Amino acid sequence: MADRKPVGKARLTRRSFVIAAAASGGGFALGFHLGAQAQGVQPAAGSAEEVNAWVVVQPDERCVIRIARAEMGQGTHTGLAQLVAEELECDWDNVSLQPITAGQNLARKRVWRNMSTGGSQGIRQSHDYVRQGGAAARMLLLQAAANQWQVPLAEVSVAKGVVRHAASGRSTSYGKLAPAAAKLPAPDPKTIVLKHPRDWKIAGQALKRLDTAPKLTGRQQYAIDLQLPGMLYAAIKACPVFEGKLQSFDAAKVSARRGVRAVVRVGDNAVAVVADNWWRARTALDALPIVWDEGVHGAQDSAKIAAHLREGLGSRANVFADIDVGNAPQAIAGAARRVEAVYSLPFVTHACLEPMNCTVRITPTFAEAWVPSQNAEASLAALSASSGLPLEQCEVYNHTVGGGFGRRGGNQDFVRQAALIAAQFPGLPVKLVWSREEDMTHDFFRPIEQCKLSAGLDEKGQLLGLQLRVSGQSINAQQAPHNIVGGKDRRQLQGYWPEKSDAQLGYTVANLRTEYAMRNTHVPVGPWRGVNTNQNGLFLECFIEEVARAAGRDPLEFRRSLMHNHPRHLAVLNAAADKGDWGKPLAAGRHRGIAQFMGYGSYTAAVAEVSVSGAEVRVHRLVLATNCGHAVNPQQIAAQVEGSVAYGFDTLQSESTVKDGRIVENNFHRYPIARLAQLPLIETVIVPTYDFWGGVGEPTICVVAPAIINAVSAAAGRPIRSLPLQHENLHIV
Repeated sequence: MADRKPVGKARLTRRSFVIAAAASGGGFALGFHLGAQAQGVQPAAGSAEEVNAWVVVQPDERCVIRIARAEMGQGTHTGLAQLVAEELECDWDNVSLQPITAGQNLARKRVWRNMSTGGSQGIRQSHDYVRQGGAAARMLLLQAAANQWQVPLAEVSVAKGVVRHAASGRSTSYGKLAPAAAKLPAPDPKTIVLKHPRDWKIAGQALKRLDTAPKLTGRQQYAIDLQLPGMLYAAIKACPVFEGKLQSFDAAKVSARRGVRAVVRVGDNAVAVVADNWWRARTALDALPIVWDEGVHGAQDSAKIAAHLREGLGSRANVFADIDVGNAPQAIAGAARRVEAVYSLPFVTHACLEPMNCTVRITPTFAEAWVPSQNAEASLAALSASSGLPLEQCEVYNHTVGGGFGRRGGNQDFVRQAALIAAQFPGLPVKLVWSREEDMTHDFFRPIEQCKLSAGLDEKGQLLGLQLRVSGQSINAQQAPHNIVGGKDRRQLQGYWPEKSDAQLGYTVANLRTEYAMRNTHVPVGPWRGVNTNQNGLFLECFIEEVARAAGRDPLEFRRSLMHNHPRHLAVLNAAADKGDWGKPLAAGRHRGIAQFMGYGSYTAAVAEVSVSGAEVRVHRLVLATNCGHAVNPQQIAAQVEGSVAYGFDTLQSESTVKDGRIVENNFHRYPIARLAQLPLIETVIVPTYDFWGGVGEPTICVVAPAIINAVSAAAGRPIRSLPLQHENLHIV
């Protein structure tokens, strides 16, 4: 069977530039208020009426709320629906969801705006315009009632979708008003007044998620479950050494196998087998003779990478200072007592339960993809570029994501691969599914990092100066070099930023210097749940613990002494300490640890209770406090915090190591993830101040590991500075 060539790439258009902007987090504030006719899409006649882009009211009073963001288990769809329904004043029992496609968003001039879900931004970056969409729909429905009854709009009111005119005793419903409301001109956005959170009746409530039932019954269809007539299946292997190439393969050795349809070269570094079911494709691929050109990185390993990072801790080359207040080196050098430590964290993988997959069908005039994506617009751009068709002739149907954690955001490698393969089978859907081994060894890993910290204390145990330097790999250097300004990549110092931001440092130190030494490797890196804050939180909070103990001071009291200018950080720390019984007697053999940090616009803190017996670490209790500003659904916030614990646990016992240029840990027998039996009692404390919008999905991860490590250090009587815990001859049971 011949070695097939991939199709060419499409020429970038103005609209593809718009999509690229969306993929990188940008967005355009276009027309949430446009009417259905102006937006170019009409609802099905007789079945429903589109009041505006966000709300469709059916004759049976069902209120369908359209959601653009991705859902990957974090409850974003339900939270956004609560915000729309709150302003719509409908009956929550009548609410259902309708996801929209990337093609629809493009065709309607991005009326739904940013479709990406990442950086804990699903609600905090779209709350205003989705609420405006709900409010605008309510205004149209009430105006329709006022017109029908020929009364002033001010005399019309609504509750749970029932519209009333008190003076005449008349009433009607949204379902009856929708046809007339859909024909009215949109209200002036300047006239839309949103509710104050204190008046919320639907938002702010711990309502059950709208997507739970199909998951419990098994009716939920993930992209990996998709079945289409005539479907073919593809299994793929890329060069095991990053930046290596595919040299050759012998298709004749497997082409006669049952069900095999083709052996396809995919780009310059991968090969796929296409068959009539996935297992036949996978087994044929395993039997396929392949010759790889491993390139210059075939001798790379974890020890050499670690040495590369250690060099960055002391070098002056390719280093920049972000905070430089006072004179930290001088203050530390002249201190009565000095403390110094080096922490190290490895590469870790996303380990999504649903491996990378994508189904693509391409005809000469149209390309479509079924994909679990955190950013359907980025998927659309990848499909267009790989199929050679313009964006207007492409469509992406996003599915509920079976685990994303940052892996399925800007990196659309699996979509590009699926499109290149499907192009060889015009008109037929081809489902590409990565094996677990491919998924875990060809990830965009959490960056590997080391951090050197130094502190100086006076005779009374007061902190005089603090200096830290992070040495590690840059996400921006690989994926968004335009975000590196003047050689400075501030993204890698998230959580250490001095200005008011979504990742502000929570301590005030008279002499403070923070630095970053960029030390890149051949291993691809990318966003990993709690991007950078989960590493930086561990470095700082574990070191602050060491400094407090060196000063002979209580770790909580020591932190409080540095937080006078950071009341929100302090309030969350106090909430965790109070709920976590800090300072109260513990059972024999148990020890506590504490940590606080800010990330993704929210303030978090944790108290851990552990015991250590020999090499065995048992975590008994975790108390986690969060201030995310506005709490749209407290139940879902608590669920996300609990999920953060499981993900934080993974960092305590898992790592992706490099040998002969490739990742060693290729499945769960080598890469342990948190087991239910390991997880402790988890208690959440939500302390919303209702004066800002913070994220929820990622912030808490940055305090889980340091709180546990600080407790383990107290139990072991020595600092724990390297993860996973196996490096310290410890393991979680």
